[in-house]
Formats: sequence, C-alpha cells, structure tokens
Amino acid sequence: MTVTLVVMGVSGVGKSSVAAELVRRTGWQFVEGDDLHPESNRAKMASGIPLDDEDRWPWLRRVAAWIGEQEAAGRSAVVTCSALKRSYRALLLDGHPSVRFVHLLAPPELIASRVTARTDHYMPPSLLDSQLATLEPLLPDEPGIRVDTTGDAATVAERALEQLGDHSPEDAPGDHSR
Repeated sequence: MTVTLVVMGVSGVGKSSVAAELVRRTGWQFVEGDDLHPESNRAKMASGIPLDDEDRWPWLRRVAAWIGEQEAAGRSAVVTCSALKRSYRALLLDGHPSVRFVHLLAPPELIASRVTARTDHYMPPSLLDSQLATLEPLLPDEPGIRVDTTGDAATVAERALEQLGDHSPEDAPGDHSR
C-alpha cells in the first residue's frame, strides 16, 4: 500500500522541517509544495498580497497531479502543502486513496516568531494573519492526524509517525531506518 503524507498547516508551522525529517526516516519521494506554485503566486505573496481561491486552485491541482504520479508509480511520498481549507483537502483526496494529512499545530505566537526569523522565504510575516484566518482545521472525518510542533523536527516527525499507526512507513515501501 502506498501512502502520501500531505504535511499541512500555515506558513511557519514547520512543514518543510518536519517533512524533511519524515523523508529522512522513510526514504520516500518528496516535493516541496511551494515549488509547485506558479511564479505569479510567488510574486503576489512576496509583495505582501494574500492568495485567494482563484490563485490557489491551479496550484492545488499541480500538487494533486504530483500525488497521482506517485500513486501510479507505486511510490509512497511526502508533500508539503498548506491545505488550509477543507475544500482544498477534498481536491487533494479526490481519486487519491493514499493521502493522509499531517496537520501541524503550534500557538500563533510561536508561528509568528518562526516566520519573523526566516530570511530565505518569499512569504512575508505580514501574511500569517490571513493564513490563520483562512485555516479550517483538519476534522476527525478527514484522513489524517493533528500534531503539535513544539520540539525539534525529529521529535515532531516521531510523534507524527507514532500517531499515524496503521498508515506508518512500516506499511509502505521505502527505507524505514530510524
């Protein structure tokens, strides 16, 4: 059984760091969801303008297509994607039975401090409030888990893998070194 972990949450919650640790532990395929944004989205965010649904749908379709490619090849994978709304997650799930969401959670103050400290990202701290306002938390009827991100990335990844239980890396192809 292939598994695709969509590491989700607002900017600054730790998606990239936790995803990198999950990939290190599993050996699965990986893509940084931000790399799939069209240049127009990156430019809009870099200038401090929040994305709207019309900006996000083409990007989400690119993420879903990447997931489909991994499934078709029989590869388990990890992708970062904010997946802020339930409707966005529904698009990622549509026709993709491998998807499990890993919703990363942290207090807004911690997220703000992380975003402010970043120097290598095109999204300015001023857009955090719009992401927090847009976020619809993962609900119990959606496939996935909610994970607290206090602690380092290795601790958070371990917490996620433990919570995934039946959908952990041991159930999917790949390197399971821990």
